[in-house]
Amino acid sequence: MNFENTVAALSTPFGRGAIAMIRMTGADAVKIASAVFKPKNGKNLSELPTAHAVYGEFIYDGGVIDDGVVTVYRAPKSYTGEDMAELCCHGGMLVSSLVLRSLVDAGAAYAEGGEFTKRAFINGKLRLTSAEAIMDIIDAESVGALKLAGGANRGLLSAEAESIYSELKHLIASAYAYIDYPDEDMTDVSVNELKDRISALISRAEELKASYKTGSAVCEGVRTVICGRPNVGKSSVMNMLTGEQTAIVTEIPGTTRDVVTGSILCGQVRLKLADTAGIRDTTDTVEEIGVAKAKETLGKAQLVLAVFDGSKSPDGEEKKLIEELKKLNAPVIAVINKSDLGTGEAYDGIFEHTVHISAKNGEGKEKIEQTAEKLFTGGAIDYGKPHLINGRQYAETVRFINCCRSALNSLCSGQTQDIACFDLEEALSSIAGLDGLEVKDDIINEIFSKFCVGK
Repeated sequence: MNFENTVAALSTPFGRGAIAMIRMTGADAVKIASAVFKPKNGKNLSELPTAHAVYGEFIYDGGVIDDGVVTVYRAPKSYTGEDMAELCCHGGMLVSSLVLRSLVDAGAAYAEGGEFTKRAFINGKLRLTSAEAIMDIIDAESVGALKLAGGANRGLLSAEAESIYSELKHLIASAYAYIDYPDEDMTDVSVNELKDRISALISRAEELKASYKTGSAVCEGVRTVICGRPNVGKSSVMNMLTGEQTAIVTEIPGTTRDVVTGSILCGQVRLKLADTAGIRDTTDTVEEIGVAKAKETLGKAQLVLAVFDGSKSPDGEEKKLIEELKKLNAPVIAVINKSDLGTGEAYDGIFEHTVHISAKNGEGKEKIEQTAEKLFTGGAIDYGKPHLINGRQYAETVRFINCCRSALNSLCSGQTQDIACFDLEEALSSIAGLDGLEVKDDIINEIFSKFCVGK
């Protein structure tokens, strides 16, 4: 990638505030900053050592427009690994815009979204998992999300990926040494030991894979569908959980026609809620579309809150719905509503997870939240262990496991080590891709395009 140009961007939110910071990185960062900032001590910015700040005045169109501080960082001891300058002026919208514009007039280009962190990754200052963790730290909406992102940023996932990578690389090298020089005793890894060590790597990767259930629930959120027959209180449950009148509630069956969305935090787990139309056979064209959307949304759910009327026993249509819900891959929490009108005992034991509530009286919200959180965290999160926190990491881990299993199957069926090594090399590529040791440019661009400008 071409990093010959020097780029600049506003790194603090655009608006009124005490301070605004403009970041600049590239070979000419200090030179360009010197053209728009004059230190009060009379020295030039080029004289500053790395990680030193100086107070002075910002110049625009030949005149002083503000005073502030500039900090200089020298390559490679900077965030990006390049020369950098961070210019802090007062947080007015006009003054920060003019400082940025003056840098561009002096030779800088406008930075693209995520360009600073991309340069840090390309220049070896960050691993890919650590770079992704930065975005998760920025987007974190719970302490749990912040801790998991922080753990990844500190290198827990990176260290585990590198350890697995090194072990597999050694196994492949040993296998090829035996293949090329069978009479030279150049390997200390027998076929049986190779099998055992591949199995051990699979076990470690399986543990990482299992961590995604918690990591994604905390950092990305859980697609949660509220479903049920008409008039069982689905919209009331939605409103109770969100604490707002998110969905329209009436006594008329079939009020909800479209998918109504919201988001709540259940302890450390975020639920991305979708309230759907009541599922029933109907001749109403609009309602029929709503029912079809409800079923489509159910098919994509990671968690289902199935709402039932606890004041009644399940009829034929409801029993049919229950059987359909049991076929879903997603876990189902049976929410027995209207406990103020009946016990709802007829629904007990149908699903593994059941809570009794009264959405009308606002009773039972905590029960739903606690059950959902426990489903995805097991009741506690071990922040000292690495967690997969996005779909890309999960996909690479699954590919690694599948390739290793294929290699193991080859060895167990009597195939030679060189045949197994074809799959092991694919596995090595997968674990390398997990942490960016090997990764394609289009994947890099996709990841960093999600970052804000100035990061």
